[in-house]
Amino acid sequence: MKLLTFWFALASAILVFSLASADTVEHTFTVQNKAITRLCNERVIVTVNGLYPGPTLEVREGDAVIIHVVNKSPYNITIHWHGIFQLFSAWADGPEYVTQCGIRPQHSYTYKFNVIKQEGTVWWHAHASVLRATVHGAFIIHPRSGKLPFPKPYKHVPIILGDWYDGNVVDIYEHVLAAGDVRVSDAFTINGLPGDLFNCSKQQTYKLKLRQGKTYLLRMINAAFNNNLFFKIANHKFTVVALDASYIEHYVTDVITIAPGQTADVLLKADQPIGSYYMAATPYVVGQPSPLFDNTTTRGLVVYEGYTASLRDSKPIMPLLPPFNATAIANAFFTNITGLVGAPHWVPVPLEVDERMLITISINLERCPKNGTCLGLFQQKFSASMNNESFTLPVGKGYSMLEASFYNVSGVYTTDFPDYPTQTFDFTSPKNALDLSRVFTTTKTTKVKKLKFNSTVEVVFQNTAILNAQSHPMHLHGFSFHILAQGFGNYDAARDRVKFNLVNPQIRNTIAVPAGGWAVIRFQANNPGMWFVHCHVDDHQLWGLNMAFEVESGPTDSTSLPPPPADLPKC
Repeated sequence: MKLLTFWFALASAILVFSLASADTVEHTFTVQNKAITRLCNERVIVTVNGLYPGPTLEVREGDAVIIHVVNKSPYNITIHWHGIFQLFSAWADGPEYVTQCGIRPQHSYTYKFNVIKQEGTVWWHAHASVLRATVHGAFIIHPRSGKLPFPKPYKHVPIILGDWYDGNVVDIYEHVLAAGDVRVSDAFTINGLPGDLFNCSKQQTYKLKLRQGKTYLLRMINAAFNNNLFFKIANHKFTVVALDASYIEHYVTDVITIAPGQTADVLLKADQPIGSYYMAATPYVVGQPSPLFDNTTTRGLVVYEGYTASLRDSKPIMPLLPPFNATAIANAFFTNITGLVGAPHWVPVPLEVDERMLITISINLERCPKNGTCLGLFQQKFSASMNNESFTLPVGKGYSMLEASFYNVSGVYTTDFPDYPTQTFDFTSPKNALDLSRVFTTTKTTKVKKLKFNSTVEVVFQNTAILNAQSHPMHLHGFSFHILAQGFGNYDAARDRVKFNLVNPQIRNTIAVPAGGWAVIRFQANNPGMWFVHCHVDDHQLWGLNMAFEVESGPTDSTSLPPPPADLPKC
């Protein structure tokens, strides 16, 4: 308890100092439709300020951020600041129906929050409907001191890996959800461009110019809807220096594995002969091979200064990419990295645990409505669950979940999310993939787990083999967490607790729970609010692979959630 009090007092002192010396960064996001051409077709998409991807935000640690969102699109919109702690500002977190209701067409709302005790690359994206497909952008937090725990790079370069749906993504997913079906993307993208492997796309290939001998900081984001991605640049190696805005021991590799929602800060040294090289991204997909994933490759060009016209007859060098099911490569990247103890904003692992949970994460089926037409497996609808609870947002309840919590309104959600699965079985055995006694979810629910302020929470995410073992990128709003261990098979506390890294684990906000495996995270619930926990594969999130933590306010005004802003959008 004394250690906890010390860290909280230190954090409070840092907060006071940061705010005293902070700047205010203010922008306007105009959300609007725009017609653009990709894959030979003109499509109307939703953008911010007419840009796809959207504008890059740059702040310094400690800054106050004010974003005016003006909604000129035909859809309700909210913006989530993915990876921002929102310390004592949960009202600004953004997920629709969780912390606020949507900003309606022809309405506006202003997000206000402080960026405290974090630096590196995070991102922002829409958190209403499926609009994040095109409404997203980088959010770069520079150190207030200007000092980095690695040599200063020559330039910073956002690299946003995304995907493209050849149609109106809202209409596509309305059909998908109604029919309980699956729809895969038509292309992956690098900074919004599919690259020259796709029809009509030779001029829609991202180009990065390098000066030989210089080092560049790639600020990588996986904004794709549904896929982990491998990323390589021919003949070049990377030095990874941070993940999810948390510094790590430098990790040298020639391939980046990045799950949806994750970010990586990566040093790239221009140490190759002057020439042209491809960068490329391709999916990492586990489970049985299936037509239900986008098995395409996006690529861009890395061109050195001095690459003259006389050299242009030579073709760019293409990297050798891993096969789509290269679990060993993905697992090596996810597990071999350790945190940088003593780095700015490093937080030691809390050793005393107040709450322990084991949460199964599954793909399921939901029974097709009577007289309905469903296109999922066995003519049912696809669904998803955590501890066999398939989550639904409280649409039509009149309040967001956070408002209901603050005003003590009943009927919006319940606080009985189970700490453990209701059934124990061989979770990862392929024999259970089509066990009809387990494949169907119960009725949709809106359940949360209530936490005391400052309690320490340990969660085991246990993947299951129901329907198909898949990797699930689980994202926790409002916090970063320590990744203590991960592995394959069923988690066994007696066997696996000895594997916990309590010294220098990774600190992340999104963990790729391995297919047919488990991961253990631990965090301190020192931020009051309603914090969404969900799979960042959008299909699975829409099917119900979500829950929330309701963190109570602390004992003083300074540790309590303030009242909502007067202009918070109403349901």
